[in-house]
Amino acid sequence: MGIGVGIFLIAFGAILTFAVDWTVGGLDLKAVGWVLMAAGVGGLILFFYFWNRRRAPALARQTQVREVSRTYDDSTPPPPPR
Repeated sequence: MGIGVGIFLIAFGAILTFAVDWTVGGLDLKAVGWVLMAAGVGGLILFFYFWNRRRAPALARQTQVREVSRTYDDSTPPPPPR
């Protein structure tokens, strides 16, 4: 169940619980609304729990240090042959 389904269940359950005055034979819509809201909250909690477990912390790469040394001869070049 994704984040959208959890929010939808919470919203639909709240509508059934607080805004609807219908009577259905043998069915309490307020109780159904509370059950839907609880399912939505439970789904959101599970979604975030598994989503955080999937995001593993980044591991630092082991790097090797290589030292490079070069020598330069800055003296004046020899004179050209004659």
